[in-house]
Amino acid sequence: MNVKQVAPPEFYTGAPVDHTDLRYREEFLSLLWETLARNHVLLTAPRRTGKTSVMDHLLHHPQNGFLVLKENVQDLNHPADFFLAILARFHDEHPKLLRDTLSTGWTLVKSAFDKIESIGASEFKVALRDSDPKWQENWRKHGETLLDRLRAHGQPMLIVIDELPDMLLNMRRDHPEFLQPFLAWFRSQRLDPNPKSDPIRWLVGGSVNLSSTLDSVGMVDLINDLEDLTLPVLSEGQVENFVFTMLKSRGVPFAPKVPAAVAGVLGRPIPLFMQMLTQDLFREWKKANDKERPLEEADVIAAFERLVRSSAAQDRLQHYYSRLREYYQEPGLSAAHTILGKLSLSADGISRRGLNSEFERHLNSAGQSLLPHESKQAFNQLLRDLANDFYIEEITEDQFDFASGILKSWWKKYYA
Repeated sequence: MNVKQVAPPEFYTGAPVDHTDLRYREEFLSLLWETLARNHVLLTAPRRTGKTSVMDHLLHHPQNGFLVLKENVQDLNHPADFFLAILARFHDEHPKLLRDTLSTGWTLVKSAFDKIESIGASEFKVALRDSDPKWQENWRKHGETLLDRLRAHGQPMLIVIDELPDMLLNMRRDHPEFLQPFLAWFRSQRLDPNPKSDPIRWLVGGSVNLSSTLDSVGMVDLINDLEDLTLPVLSEGQVENFVFTMLKSRGVPFAPKVPAAVAGVLGRPIPLFMQMLTQDLFREWKKANDKERPLEEADVIAAFERLVRSSAAQDRLQHYYSRLREYYQEPGLSAAHTILGKLSLSADGISRRGLNSEFERHLNSAGQSLLPHESKQAFNQLLRDLANDFYIEEITEDQFDFASGILKSWWKKYYA
């Protein structure tokens, strides 16, 4: 009798984890669907920790009768483009619903479909723009028409919007006059009708904290209706289970302490780097002459040091440095660099008082003059922002350190 060999789980070191291979998120997915049954959701998570994979799972495994649509709006900067992207995604993922139901009596979309028959479906966005020369001016009208038609259709619809904070920051830079009107309009659409009686659900997410983004421009109250869910950090036990499974399934011998050693060097794990580190351990064993020698803790340390120096990690971690310039304003920007640099050099983190002293010292050296209450407010806000944006965490009461072990080591090497 032939026994079918089961392929070992895949490593994911580039693209998001495929929805068929998503692990350790079952409880969170249940909570997410339970929350979506009654409200709209704000999903926050740092970059490379699995947010997109969770969103893809919602798309491919809908529950409660939901039809799911997912769109990344990271590069958009105008409310009109927001609805244009959603309509184009409908065309790609649910063309029959759009053509046979939503477009009935809707001149804008009907006209675009008429043109598509001769110019091809890839030009759908262009056809929509051509159908209304004043597309940008009429963004409210088109948005309301779309939502009204979805509600009239009646089927529960989950619209997943990824990287909304980036779109809002783009809008603040390129079209600031639309930022408050769009957010106010979007909030009113989420509240009327009441979510319990509305077939439409919104799930918005981003790798930059949306609350911090809007708090900086005094508009955080325009998202306070969203139920805030943060993607849980993988536990040490889950990291150890991952390492054990990935190595064991490939026939790699390893000492019992190896999975815990991987969890230890990663600190608060970024799943991408957990994948990369474990894959490197496997590849080094595969290249070794002695396949009988089990991997030891020293191999984990060596693999971690290689990872910190690698160009692959550099490419992915550089975002954490460069995004400070995009999302933080002075004096917070340079103060954030100072605090993160000091933390990267610390063995076990720095107390709140110690970080406050570094903050004051930085302000003085930069010639920044703030009143005591202003300085305290600015420091507390910066600490909240760095925590909300997943750079740091409070490891014990009033003691802070980098949230990620690999980010700390990388920051120390290149920017301390």
